[in-house]
Amino acid sequence: MNDRITYSPIGIIHSPFTEPAGTPIQPPGADGAGGEVEVFTDYAEGLEDLNKFSHIILLYHFHLAKTTPLRVKPFMDDHYHGVFAMRGPGRPNSIGLSVVSLERIDRNILHVRDLDIIDGTPLLDIKPYVPAFDARTKVKIGWLESNVDKLKGTRDDGRFTD
Repeated sequence: MNDRITYSPIGIIHSPFTEPAGTPIQPPGADGAGGEVEVFTDYAEGLEDLNKFSHIILLYHFHLAKTTPLRVKPFMDDHYHGVFAMRGPGRPNSIGLSVVSLERIDRNILHVRDLDIIDGTPLLDIKPYVPAFDARTKVKIGWLESNVDKLKGTRDDGRFTD
């Protein structure tokens, strides 16, 4: 199947991280890093009532990621795993997902915390985080079980960029 799907950004993410190397690899590892999500004015009306949520899901395009093989070595392990068993940027479709804290909204600017995204990243969509929908119990986390404690100190080392 070779059907093309095209998305247009609805905004741009502004963060203190200007390059992949050194960027936190997940929101909990970002230690409260702040930033702004600029929603283009054509989409600002869609932000109505979003300010009533404490957390939001950002879907974005890993615009600096290179195409990688389907088996890769993730940041927090020394062994290779299938790309779909990890959350890194190098993937067949370079779509990223981050759950961030929403501090406030000023018109079309969302002020967020726990940002693990590179400055200038194209925003594809925003969804409210709802624990009743999104949180699960009795969860298995595969190979990360013995590696998840490495999150706080792990940063992007540039391996997934050109």
